[in-house]
Amino acid sequence: MSSPRRSCPECHREIAVVAGRFARHDPPGARADGVLASCGGSRRLAQADAAQPTLDGYVVPEFPDQLPLF
Repeated sequence: MSSPRRSCPECHREIAVVAGRFARHDPPGARADGVLASCGGSRRLAQADAAQPTLDGYVVPEFPDQLPLF
């Protein structure tokens, strides 16, 4: 299962969103001169609806009358 993608607010590329943050990524054309640089939008908080509950897609079912662990 792949992570949902949203448009980065800095470079406007479609970037994966995991745990409510944009994944680390390079801006467009960053490798042309051989220098690796992260985009300013890397690891920035994404919109509230962009969060993915789990990385592998498995969600633990809720049981009635059970209190949350955390």
